[in-house]
Amino acid sequence: MAQILYKAIPYSKEDVTLALESGVDAVIVPAEATEIVSGLSRCRVLAAEEVPSIALTQKEDEQTYLDAAKKGLCTLAPGWEIIPVENLLAQSDQVYAEVRNLKEAELAAGILERGVTGVVVLPEALADLKAIVANCKICLENEVLSEAEVTSVEQAGLGHRVCCDTISLLHRGQGMLVGNSSDFTFLVHAETEHNEYVAARPFRINAGAVHAYTRLPHDKTCYLEELKSGSEVQIVDQDGKTMITTVGRVKIEVRPMLLVRARVKTPEGDREGAVFLQNAETIRLTAPGGKPVSVVTLKPGDRILCRIDEAGRHFGMRIREEIAEV
Repeated sequence: MAQILYKAIPYSKEDVTLALESGVDAVIVPAEATEIVSGLSRCRVLAAEEVPSIALTQKEDEQTYLDAAKKGLCTLAPGWEIIPVENLLAQSDQVYAEVRNLKEAELAAGILERGVTGVVVLPEALADLKAIVANCKICLENEVLSEAEVTSVEQAGLGHRVCCDTISLLHRGQGMLVGNSSDFTFLVHAETEHNEYVAARPFRINAGAVHAYTRLPHDKTCYLEELKSGSEVQIVDQDGKTMITTVGRVKIEVRPMLLVRARVKTPEGDREGAVFLQNAETIRLTAPGGKPVSVVTLKPGDRILCRIDEAGRHFGMRIREEIAEV
């Protein structure tokens, strides 16, 4: 996830205000405007005179940039090409690229898969700014989802379940990946659906039992019980497209639970997984195509979306060792 900066040169208070409202991480303005801009929002404000812009026109310019980056933030002037930027990324984690449109921003954010440290949006790309923030900051790489077959649904007694209320309004087909094991997670649907008893709560995912894993941004996981206000979580839709949002509130309460088991057929053989979910009509998994399926109507043979992976996590980070979770 790249940082997004807006370079307001020439300076325009209206343009800076729009940039701040769009969710940029920092703005670069003339030195005489830093105090004014600092009063507009709680956001990092940098003086343009202290942020050199370096053009990559010859091989020696790469070393010039690296030397400057050791002293402080500097940017790559427009016209950069992929190979020199790759060379910089191999040697530094402080590479900021100026962009003139959405296409350049997406290119910079995807170089060597991890992308540049920061995308510096120029005034000519102001009309694309919200799309740049959405594509390079909020959204992540897609998850690969598989179609799984439900094998059993059983009552599981009472348990502590985690209700995750986010600060975003989610849509049909979106939810969180949750499972008993980090190598087999279920797409638990957000509460976007109305029924005659309960109004929709499109900001909420009733995610599952406290012990379950959930997928986080940047290939990490955590237990649902560890989520708290301010935590970043990963939202996934039926096509595997992802976005980041923030937890506004977590509610952990004792509720009757169901144990749902499913399997995915792979070339190497069947993969099986399970998840504990609250036994209530408003809790839904996600069918292929994005249709939410209530757990109270779920039955063996139904098709749902899951994600399969390699087992092995330590404090949420991927590790390679022999682990079996059943």
